[in-house]
Amino acid sequence: MELPGGVVVWAITRHDTLQQLLADPRVGKNPQLWTTFTEGRLPEGWPLLNFVTVPGMITVDGDEHRRLRSLVVQAFTPRRIAELQPAIEGRTAALLDEVALLEGEFDLREHFAYPLPMQVIGELLGLPAKQQDELHELSNTLVSSSATPEAALGAQRGLFALLASVVAAKRAEPGDDLTTDLIAAREADDRLTEQELVGTLLLMLVAGHETTLNLITNAVRALLAHPEQLRLVLDGEQPWSAVVEETLRYDSPVGQFPLRYAVEDIEVDGVLIRRGEALLASYASAGRDGEHYENADAFDITRHGRHLSLGHGPHFCLGAGLARLEAETALRGLFGRFPTLALADGPAPEPIGSFVSNSVRTLPVRVG
Repeated sequence: MELPGGVVVWAITRHDTLQQLLADPRVGKNPQLWTTFTEGRLPEGWPLLNFVTVPGMITVDGDEHRRLRSLVVQAFTPRRIAELQPAIEGRTAALLDEVALLEGEFDLREHFAYPLPMQVIGELLGLPAKQQDELHELSNTLVSSSATPEAALGAQRGLFALLASVVAAKRAEPGDDLTTDLIAAREADDRLTEQELVGTLLLMLVAGHETTLNLITNAVRALLAHPEQLRLVLDGEQPWSAVVEETLRYDSPVGQFPLRYAVEDIEVDGVLIRRGEALLASYASAGRDGEHYENADAFDITRHGRHLSLGHGPHFCLGAGLARLEAETALRGLFGRFPTLALADGPAPEPIGSFVSNSVRTLPVRVG
């Protein structure tokens, strides 16, 4: 597959193959394993470079990955996530109060699916409320597949500068938030470096709101397009968790995620992936794999079985529990308040301009 800039990689599109390679020790995340990178053959200003080089858990392997993850896990505990539930429910109710004042049609993505996870991750990380919209705009540019090299570099610098200022503020005045916990986290004499701190915050910011924003948007879109599925959950025959899991499979919030690299030659289904070549994890494609799922293109919340949309193996998403909690709370609150919610008339919504982030630019809906 050819990525922007003429960079060629292997796209892993089948569920079973992707599951195998995500957990295969012969596949790594360190860009030093990628010959195109180490030999300087990437085009100048390559728009996906941020995904390859951001410091933190997603670009290291083995002992270094375990070290960083163990330090972060200390602060990202199930207890802290569970303690967020009342706040998530309160924010959901407040946003729905605001939506009710809009009357008629409104953009569900802008007015509900975006502010909820942004406010939650902002509170979790201790981000100043006045900076959250700016952080979102920079994050959008970072995950865009069509941003100019100048825009991508500017977004990266802007995000790192803002998050570095947050770290400095928390060092001077600690708070009850994840950033403070990450600054304090230590294992024996080990702790996160300044660069690792900022890289971890960047990962949590982007993954903590962009993916949940897409998950809520995609779930509402699927339910409104399949009223018989919505009726199953409104009648109590299926739980909201089933909607979340089926949406993750059917319309994955992350379409493709760059990159992984072959540590040695690997033969997969008769195809040779050579040492130093890059692999693209195609989560959206794996979720629609007809060889793994029966009626793979059907949105069916009664189906059972695991999906890969939150990852697999050592790099499984740390925030999976929070994303599920937010999405279930959002959907329960939305359809509890507006059970007759419907898609607005008009052309089909346009996809967002990214092959990494998978959703639509807007989701016009109407009440009643």
